[in-house]
Amino acid sequence: MRDPFKKLPVADPGTPDLRSVPRLFGWLVRGQLDQLCVGIVYGIVWMMSQAMIPGALGRGIQAASDKDMHALLKWTGAVVALGAVQAVTGILRHRRAIANWMTAGTKVQQLLARHASALGGDLPKQVATGEIVAVSANDVERIGGTVDVIPRLVGALVAFTTVASILIHASWQLGLIVILGVPVLALGVGPLIKPLQAREAEQRKRLGKTTELASDTVAGLRVLRGIGGEDLFVERFEQSSQSVRAAAVRTAQVRSLVDAMQVFLPGAFILGMMWGGAHLVISGRLTIGQLISFYGYSAFLVIPLRTLTEAARKWTSGWVAMRRLIRVLTLARERIEPATTVPAAELRFDCELVDAVSGARIPAGRLTAIACDNPDVADEIAERLGGYREDADTRLGEVPFARLSDATLRETVLVQDKDPVLLSGTLGALFEVPSTGKVTVADAIAAASAEDILDSLDGDGMRAVLVERGRTLSGGQRQRLALARSLVADPPILVLDEPTSAVDAHTEARIAANIGAVRAGKTTVAFTTSPLLLDKADHVIFVKDGHAVDSGTHEHLAASNTDYRRVVVRDIS
Repeated sequence: MRDPFKKLPVADPGTPDLRSVPRLFGWLVRGQLDQLCVGIVYGIVWMMSQAMIPGALGRGIQAASDKDMHALLKWTGAVVALGAVQAVTGILRHRRAIANWMTAGTKVQQLLARHASALGGDLPKQVATGEIVAVSANDVERIGGTVDVIPRLVGALVAFTTVASILIHASWQLGLIVILGVPVLALGVGPLIKPLQAREAEQRKRLGKTTELASDTVAGLRVLRGIGGEDLFVERFEQSSQSVRAAAVRTAQVRSLVDAMQVFLPGAFILGMMWGGAHLVISGRLTIGQLISFYGYSAFLVIPLRTLTEAARKWTSGWVAMRRLIRVLTLARERIEPATTVPAAELRFDCELVDAVSGARIPAGRLTAIACDNPDVADEIAERLGGYREDADTRLGEVPFARLSDATLRETVLVQDKDPVLLSGTLGALFEVPSTGKVTVADAIAAASAEDILDSLDGDGMRAVLVERGRTLSGGQRQRLALARSLVADPPILVLDEPTSAVDAHTEARIAANIGAVRAGKTTVAFTTSPLLLDKADHVIFVKDGHAVDSGTHEHLAASNTDYRRVVVRDIS
């Protein structure tokens, strides 16, 4: 038998139907229908083997009462055989349930990762980090639960129908109790479903906000310690945590009622069945063996009833989770893919890179530094040069960025943020990026003056391990590793936003001297107000009030432009 776990993760999770929660759920089910069908078969056999045991047991007891040894042995063997089938199919059903849960969860995880990658820098602008973490960590599990309960639910419905038929055939009175009683029991949980759904949605919302606050606090812990702000943020986190706790308690109150109904309603149902059965035995319309069977059937019906309420609970949680998932997966890029595009092969990189909004004209194949009097303006220009803004008028020669596809843009321009992110993993994995192969990892590390970082990490060279977001590294170390990664990628156009803002002057001087050599012949743009880096640039553009007002070498601008000198060398004379 093929191992269902070997297929994970899937090569392509597909395109989900995000028009509504039921359509998304249907898409998940269709995507693993073969696996679900196998699980349903096991679920039906597993549940039916349990359902048949009370009948066989009742007949065996009746045979013992009648002193029919042959019938006793036959029905004893039947009970043993049904127990064996139940045990085997129970194991197989559970294995398939886990496979169904993992398949659905893995697909959702892949969809989230793929969409987050496609959104790129637009993602944190549209949704909080805590929301993504909450969906990925909590909601994925609940979405998987909506699928894994299906085989048991189908088995429960089939077994319930079968037992109801047997009871009606044996005694229409008891059969009527079952037919009327079970729907009433199922409906008894119904009024609790909507409040549970609303409270779970509120709990998820508050959990997302608290997770976001925790992520931001951890990311800024070094700064918080520097300004003595730990106590303030601890207090804020405590307040947010308490709101999550209160929401969880309110959710648990409703959930406890649902769980209580799972015990109380089936118990009341069994009492009703036994009361009616006892009266039929007294009147002579039922035998002792039949009463035992009826009791066994009544006790068995607790299982499908609990499965029904469990399915309702899981689908309630899953519906809330899928609604949040749809919100994330329907986020769109700010930049719209053009209808007609210019192929990457037709691009020329010996042309100026022009930002029409600011008027900055960046020469090809040189290291250009842009000094801005306002850091926010520098960030906006960097986003336009990277093709991240829909309203930008950026051109490479005569080709507008608006006519380039996202794939072509990402192959053409690489933008390194001033606060770059380092993912967890080995140092070698950090440098496993698409590249031309012309810049080696060793050369890039040397150019970024990052050799000392290798000695500070636990591990042997490229096998050294980086923790999440490089938290154990200083800001300067993270900047230098990110710069080395960008240099390894070796894109035709490299945009660096304050690449040396967190390093000391001696290290910055070495980096400034090395970047030009590694990037020789390729267009490099560095946003900076550091004289050390500006002095090594081939060309400097000064931006004031959002517009490029002067250009030349650093020496020329420092001597001739008072505003430039005030911004760069802090000269107020």
